[in-house]
Amino acid sequence: MSEQRRWKARFFTIWTGQQLSVIGSRAARFALVWWLTTTTGSATVLATASLVAYLPQIFLGPFVGTLVDRWNRKTVMLVADSFIALVSLWLAYMFWSGAMQPWHLYIVMLAASFGDTFHWPAMAASTTLMVPEKHLTRIGGLNQSINGVLTIAAPPLGALLMSLLPLHGVMMVDVATAAFAVLPLLFVAIPQPKTEHIEEIKQTPFWENLKTGFRFVASWRGMVMLIVLASIVKIVLQPAFSLIPLLVHDHFGGGAADLSLLEAVAGIGILLGGLILSAWGGFRRKICTSMMGVIGMGVGSIVMGMAPASVFWMALGGAFLLGVMISMVDGPIHALMQSTIPPQMQGRVFALLGSLFSLTAPIGLALAGPLSDMFGIRIWFLVAGGLCIVTAVWGLTVPALIHIEDQRGASVEPADGASSPAAGFQTVSQSAREASGSSD
Repeated sequence: MSEQRRWKARFFTIWTGQQLSVIGSRAARFALVWWLTTTTGSATVLATASLVAYLPQIFLGPFVGTLVDRWNRKTVMLVADSFIALVSLWLAYMFWSGAMQPWHLYIVMLAASFGDTFHWPAMAASTTLMVPEKHLTRIGGLNQSINGVLTIAAPPLGALLMSLLPLHGVMMVDVATAAFAVLPLLFVAIPQPKTEHIEEIKQTPFWENLKTGFRFVASWRGMVMLIVLASIVKIVLQPAFSLIPLLVHDHFGGGAADLSLLEAVAGIGILLGGLILSAWGGFRRKICTSMMGVIGMGVGSIVMGMAPASVFWMALGGAFLLGVMISMVDGPIHALMQSTIPPQMQGRVFALLGSLFSLTAPIGLALAGPLSDMFGIRIWFLVAGGLCIVTAVWGLTVPALIHIEDQRGASVEPADGASSPAAGFQTVSQSAREASGSSD
């Protein structure tokens, strides 16, 4: 088998199983969000549920990333996916027994997020070693397209399952689909960083490994600016996504079918945006594609916020535009990081960035919930959209951000024995190719 066919077979076996599992998880999440919306009718409760899900990433992300770089990434994904399935099984039992209360959902979201905090950096770092660098942007576009398909399919599927099954049955569907994520991991070899890099990391004290991740990010001025910009966007936009069920229920007077339609339309946008990105590849500078996407997301949010109660189709148009632009933002950023961060550093860096980005969510959610309860849901969509546009326009004027791909790191000497960030950036492609021959 040729090298190209070998990496495709290995990567897409794991990738397909993960996507099948996500179908069940998203359908179950739709049912849970609608249950919480109709049970409480509170924007503060919805915002709090979203906030709880961020806590493990915020407080444990940097530590988890260091462990991912020290441990076998395949084992990390296997244990994390199995743990999340057990959480869903417990949730099914709570609904079946009739003991489920809204506050129980906070525990469930906390536990599931804990598992995902381990899974995400391990999967992202493994992707870099399974996929050749020249295909990373297209894989990013494909991920966005599939995310769009899942966004289209999951809400109607969730609504259908709710009409056919009790809530504990919907949760058991989530448990069953989790097997698609776990089983391929038992049989498919996943490449690891070069053996000498892993041994150097393990021989270095845990806290030194942790500090290396912080120094690496701090030395990259463009990445620091990206963190600032992304933080502003997430503070204002993430709460808007969390409040969409209440926008449909309270402002438009819709039901589960209307919410599923809006989410499906957003999914069509994500699918289309991902297909465009896969075919086009984006601007030469990936960051410019992402900034264009942020502006588009701002426009979409404003359109949703301005839609009168009797003009639901206007909200659908805003959701579609949001979906298209989400693909334009996320795909290039993921490809940029995967192609420029050395493989032996990716667990730490991805987890650290996830932690820093997640830290912004509680700020926005803490503001959005009470303000929306006082002034109405729509105001937050208008504020979020305006700030997204202003932030992206500002980002296009910052040289360090525009030239983020040209900045190959400052002269920081890692404490774990790896080469300096400057050298790491320059040799990442070669290291990834060499490492792809070393699997567990």
